[in-house]
Amino acid sequence: MPSSSMRAPRAATPEVTPSKTKLPKVKSSKATPSRKGSKLATNRAKPQSLADAQPVFPFTAILGQEEMKRALLLNAVNPNIRGILVLGHRGTAKSTSIRALADVLPPIEFVDECPYRCPPEKPAGLCDTCVHAKPRAKLPTLVGRVPVVDLPLGATEDRLCGTLDIERALSQGQKAFEPGLLAKANRGFLYIDEVNLLEDHLVDVLLDSAAGGINIVEREGISIAHPAKFTLIGSGNPEEGELRPQLLDRFGLMAEIRTIADIDTRIDIVKRRLAFERDPAGFRADYEPAQKELRARLVSARDRLDRVEVPDAALRFIAKLCVTLDVDGHRGEITLLNAALANAAFEGRSQVTLDDIRAVATLSLRHRLRKDPLDRTDGGEKIRWALEKLEEEANSTTLVRGDTR
Repeated sequence: MPSSSMRAPRAATPEVTPSKTKLPKVKSSKATPSRKGSKLATNRAKPQSLADAQPVFPFTAILGQEEMKRALLLNAVNPNIRGILVLGHRGTAKSTSIRALADVLPPIEFVDECPYRCPPEKPAGLCDTCVHAKPRAKLPTLVGRVPVVDLPLGATEDRLCGTLDIERALSQGQKAFEPGLLAKANRGFLYIDEVNLLEDHLVDVLLDSAAGGINIVEREGISIAHPAKFTLIGSGNPEEGELRPQLLDRFGLMAEIRTIADIDTRIDIVKRRLAFERDPAGFRADYEPAQKELRARLVSARDRLDRVEVPDAALRFIAKLCVTLDVDGHRGEITLLNAALANAAFEGRSQVTLDDIRAVATLSLRHRLRKDPLDRTDGGEKIRWALEKLEEEANSTTLVRGDTR
C-alpha cells in the first residue's frame, strides 16, 4: 500500500447571489404530505412534457457501444467529470442511449413550483425565489426523474437562456423572467445532437454557463441570474463538420462509436427494436429487473464516491501519462482522476487502481492530444502505447492492479 493517500474531492456547488427578484411560478400540482411529522412534503411528480410520458427504450437493452455506455454511467456517478462527447456514425444508438440514461438514474427531490428544480436540503445553489421563501424545511417538494433536455440546432439565444419582459420591468418595476432550456436542465443533462453544427454564439453561452454553473441574462440594463448546473452531452458525426476546440476541451470524456459489424449482434439489435415497437410496456417489463439492478448500482457508487482513496502512486502515474502524451494544461489530469474515481466507485473498490486508470484513459485524453496533420496514428493507439510503456515502469511501484473492495 502507498505511504500516503488523499480522499476524493467533493463536488463544488455554485453560489447564486441572493436578491429580491420575483420570478413567475410554474404551474404544477400541489404536493401533499406523505406522512405526518415529515420534514418535507413529498409527492411523485407528473410527467413534465409529452416526451416524459412516452416509453423509452431500456438502457440495459442496448447492445454494444460499451465505451459510450460506460462514459454515460461514469458521468452519472461523478458530475465533476463534466460531460461527454459522442462521435460516430448515424443510427448507432447515440440519442437512444442518452435518453435512456435518465430512466436508470435515481430520482431527485426538488421544490414544488420551482422552475429550476432547486434541491430543498441545500442552501447553496438555490434560485432567488427559493432563497427568500419560507423556511426550506417547510417547502413542499416533489420527486421526479432527472431532466434530460434537448437543445435543437435552430434554437435562439432567448430560447436557451430565457427571456426578460422589458416592458413589464419598465412599467411595473418587476423582473418578469421566462426560464429557458438552461433552467430546465439544472441538476440534469443538456443534450445537443449534431453539436458540431451548433452556432458559435450559442457555443459561447454554453461555455459560460457550464463553467460557472450559473446562467446570467442581461437585457437593457436589467440582469437576472439563476442556477444552471448541468452535465453537457453532445453527439455528432465528425464527417459533417469539425468541433470548435474551445468546446471540445470542455467535454470531460469523448467516446467514439462505430457501426457494429458482427452479423449476429446486428440481428439481435433489429429483433429488440421490433419487439419494443410492438409492445413497449411488455418489452420494458422484461428488462425492469436489469434496470433496477443498474439503478441500485449507481446509487451505491454515488454513495461510495467520496470514500474512494487516491494513492500517491496513482496520481504520479496519471501525471506521467499526460506528460508522455504532451497534453496541454491540467484539465486532462483532473478529468482522468475524476473518471478513475467514478470507475472505482462503480466497480465497488475502495481506492483507485491501475485498472481504473486504464479503463478511462482513452475516454479522458483522446480529444486533448495535439493534432499533427502528418501523423495518421489514431489517438487511442497513442494512449494505449503510452499506457503500456508506463505500466512496465509501474511494475516496481506500489500502484495496485487488482481488486480492492
